[in-house]
Amino acid sequence: MTGLLAAYCYRRRRLVVFGWFVLLVCLVALARIAGGESKTEFQLPGSESQQAFDILAEKGFSMRSGVEGQIVFEAQAGVNDQRVRQTMEGLFRKIEENVPGASVTSPYDEEASHQTAASGDIAYATLDFADRRQEDYLAVGHQIKEYRDEIDVPGLRIELGGDIFAEGAMSPTEILGVAAAVVVLLVAFGSLLAMGLPIVTGLFGIGCGIALVRLASNFLDMPVFTSQMTAMIGIGVGIDYALFIVTRYRQGLLEGMSPEGAVAHAGDTSGRAVLFAGSTVIISLFGLFVMNLDGMRSLAVGASLGVLMTMLSALTLLPAVLGFVGRNIDRLGLPHRHHAEATTSLTSVWRRWSRVIQRRPWPALALSLSLLLVLALPVFFMRFGFADAGSRPQSDTTRRAYDLLSEGFGPGFNGPFLLVAQVRGDSAEPGALDELSEELRRTQGVQFVTPPQLAPDGDVAILQVFPATAPQDTATSDLVRRLRDDVIPRAVGHSGVSVKVSGQTPASEDFATYTFNRLPLVMGVVLLVSFVLLLIVFRSLIVPLKAIAMNLLSIGAAYGVVVAVFQWGWAKELVGVSKAGPIEAWMPLMLFAIVFGLSMDYEVFLLSRIREEYDRTGDNGVAVADGLAATARVITAAAAVMVCVFLSFVLGGMRDLKLFGLGLAVAVFVDASLVRMVLVPSAMELLGNLNWWLPGWLDRVIPSVHIEAAPSAPAEAVGQVAEAN
Repeated sequence: MTGLLAAYCYRRRRLVVFGWFVLLVCLVALARIAGGESKTEFQLPGSESQQAFDILAEKGFSMRSGVEGQIVFEAQAGVNDQRVRQTMEGLFRKIEENVPGASVTSPYDEEASHQTAASGDIAYATLDFADRRQEDYLAVGHQIKEYRDEIDVPGLRIELGGDIFAEGAMSPTEILGVAAAVVVLLVAFGSLLAMGLPIVTGLFGIGCGIALVRLASNFLDMPVFTSQMTAMIGIGVGIDYALFIVTRYRQGLLEGMSPEGAVAHAGDTSGRAVLFAGSTVIISLFGLFVMNLDGMRSLAVGASLGVLMTMLSALTLLPAVLGFVGRNIDRLGLPHRHHAEATTSLTSVWRRWSRVIQRRPWPALALSLSLLLVLALPVFFMRFGFADAGSRPQSDTTRRAYDLLSEGFGPGFNGPFLLVAQVRGDSAEPGALDELSEELRRTQGVQFVTPPQLAPDGDVAILQVFPATAPQDTATSDLVRRLRDDVIPRAVGHSGVSVKVSGQTPASEDFATYTFNRLPLVMGVVLLVSFVLLLIVFRSLIVPLKAIAMNLLSIGAAYGVVVAVFQWGWAKELVGVSKAGPIEAWMPLMLFAIVFGLSMDYEVFLLSRIREEYDRTGDNGVAVADGLAATARVITAAAAVMVCVFLSFVLGGMRDLKLFGLGLAVAVFVDASLVRMVLVPSAMELLGNLNWWLPGWLDRVIPSVHIEAAPSAPAEAVGQVAEAN
């Protein structure tokens, strides 16, 4: 099918290129006109923290069901200086009068005296906003920043806390990744024209993918970083898929095929592998649906759209463009270009490398396996959670507000808990809320507790509990569990009062616990589906098991490096992270799905060629050597492209994308070097013909699907069939 499709696109190249151009323009225009809003919400329906927010929304505390922020200020003359007080109260009034649905709790209010530090030079006001669209929140943040910037009082410093004030979150770092990919492709191909084809077709695919993500946000709550994540993945896989097909096309020309025959041959071989590899990535991503969370589903859909469009671009647009290029693929060559493609696999450096590994398989296996296990060791210490503003750069006003609050009040004031107490009718004991407050104040790890604030109907009250430690600290997570499991049940007993613990930190704890418990299920579903697909394609029991085990090693190594850098703080300055913290709770699941799919890419490209050689020769050793020799150069170049693209996102401002980009880059680098170049050939040499063992009864049951070229359908014949059709 892929060979016929490539030949058809070659012959109808003008129509195909025009169609892709019209598709891209229309999708981008439609996304600009009718694109939906982004909304970062990792809500967990049914959790204790979400139940508390739902109660607040129903019982007269609607402001607290939206987004909160802080105005933190420091005055050298003291916050109670007359000029400072007039200025700040004027700012508070201006916000309430001009920002719809905004409520300000001033430190100058009598009931909010705890919002002024004991030193008297630091204070903060809390901002509560009624629920609204993500774009509206960002607009409000920009509006309040302008009000803040209009103030010019000597000795007065004002910083803004809260996610709506975060600065420099979105930056076009993918441009740097594409630039690095250009350099890698120039070195690999030695030709400007050959280099440009994967870039152009990849950008067409990712442009369409991002536009579809914008349109899909009308129906799904897409997090604000979905487009960048889609670009990150789409650029990497799109360029890689096109690279594999262009490489096979050039090889066909060197073997004497006509341009149309070479296109058909590339589609019939590399095109099949691209179709299977891309489908595997999408299937892995859709394994996240097992999480049953809107945020994870949205991320999976966004990334899948990027992969789908870049895969389609490689399978249709690229053969059409190759029709215009013809035999001029190596025109505009660079001085360093050589004719390595003309060298037979029998004398290539990669075949010699394979023979070195095959002569000493046990040492190669032991060394590579040991390195992977060492890299993966930090996985056992991974802590799920969400980093706080203290991990942001000093240039961000939210980081400076965080530091001011920590200096004046303690780090716990950056993430107070919100306790929602429900009084169950007339059965509630008088003074139960006061007893709860006293018990909370006596609890180790609690720095301050606000008096209960009753709703208008008197059946709901809220209390704020300020921990003594920072929101992302382990001690703060432990405090959440102690309050829920021990302190609160002991304090309220049978008093008729029901208390739920909520707030940013408890909500993060709920989400982290949920994702940790669901991780084995997601991994199990993805592994099972991948095993079945590989079993059908390679008709072997050993190859799928080996592939899954090695892909898990690559993922484990990526997890380990991420934990060492972001959680332990090793070399954190190199990636622009100012403070170590927990691993974002959604990241391990998303990273697993994508890395497993990408690892399958290289597994498919390598093993499909090895299987092709094994079917031709019947000799496992020769098949491994020749398969590695034929694919190692292009796999190395493809991995280098992906690593460059993924590392470029480490330069961005968002910690989430830094963490995600580093994890992907490490996984791809390890997979393409240690796993594909050392571990796979050594393991396959030791297993010998057992690699391809399949019970006879199973061979008769499973369908016959091949992604390697069919010996009975040479490339020229495929082109002739396409022409006849």
